[in-house]
Amino acid sequence: MSSAEDRVNAMRGYKATLNNPRVSDEAKQNAQSMLDQLGGSQPSEELHNLRGDNQKDPNRVAGGLKAAQNNPGVSQQGKEAAGQKLNQMGGPDE
Repeated sequence: MSSAEDRVNAMRGYKATLNNPRVSDEAKQNAQSMLDQLGGSQPSEELHNLRGDNQKDPNRVAGGLKAAQNNPGVSQQGKEAAGQKLNQMGGPDE
């Protein structure tokens, strides 16, 4: 059985095939079939767990929350929720 990393790399190739306009419909159907056999997003999740990517960098999280507070596309309720989460993290509320 191949490793999670091998399966993720294979999935990348099949996904590229699906998005390539020069590829025939038959090849796209084959690529989709192979993706289904590889387990959907499961190999990617396994790879994240193996690498320890499931830990979020607190500085990046805080930066995202600060950006949400200043983004005109975010609702007032969303801005308030971001401020509350930022306060819970111990960061300043802007």
